[in-house]
Amino acid sequence: MTRKKILGSHVKRLLSGVSDHGRRHLTEVETDLIQTGLLLEEAIEKLSFNFMAIHQTVEAEQATIQLLLDGGTVTPEQRAQLEALQGQVGSYVNAAITSLQFQDMTSQLLDRTLKRVTGLREFLGTLGAHGAEMLPESDNEQIVELLGKVSMALAIQSLELRSVLRKAVSQQHLESGDIELF
Repeated sequence: MTRKKILGSHVKRLLSGVSDHGRRHLTEVETDLIQTGLLLEEAIEKLSFNFMAIHQTVEAEQATIQLLLDGGTVTPEQRAQLEALQGQVGSYVNAAITSLQFQDMTSQLLDRTLKRVTGLREFLGTLGAHGAEMLPESDNEQIVELLGKVSMALAIQSLELRSVLRKAVSQQHLESGDIELF
């Protein structure tokens, strides 16, 4: 084999290998991200359950509250339970709101990361497609020309991907205020 054929063969193998290897890894990353999303959904279900538990706790004390509203007197035990309930409910609600804010921001991060994975897969696909154009008998001039085209195509895709993705994620949907992450 001549030097030109060896060079072309190596470049082709390199480009194809990077493309194939990168695609496999990105598919794994995408699968992990989807599973993370499913885990977050489960966490939200637990939050909903906890909100309902707070509601049921408050409902359980409704008889004592109604007695007070009707002008009745409560036992010291009932009074202590009501005072404890006020602090517990406040703590549960604050923890739940914080968890919801975390979920909102995490969802934005997952969405952004999935966009990155898709963009990177396309990026590697371009690398593989151009690598397939390389023939073992390509001369140095053809190799240089092809590598220039690959570099240009990858630079354009990289810029397009960067312009699509926001740098910061923020929580804006809850009444507890705005939070910005990153």
